[in-house]
Amino acid sequence: MTLSQLASIKRWLLLHSAAHGVELFAWNLVLTSWLMGWVGLPGTLLSGEWTALPLCFAASISPRCYVQVRRRLHRSGRLRCDWLTAI
Repeated sequence: MTLSQLASIKRWLLLHSAAHGVELFAWNLVLTSWLMGWVGLPGTLLSGEWTALPLCFAASISPRCYVQVRRRLHRSGRLRCDWLTAI
């Protein structure tokens, strides 16, 4: 995902936070894990803690995985996701 797509989702959720507060909280958790993955990567590489490398990788792709899961659930009719139009 691009930064503009991440920002578009965040902007949509902020505009609709009264009706979608839980989704905003979940998206903030996803963005936090994404940031932790990217910030932790250099430290992991420099310190030689190779066991943390998969965690950094998983965290760095968390927004893409979250959007794919939400899109799949929306298409199957199990979960309504209004912010998909924002990306």
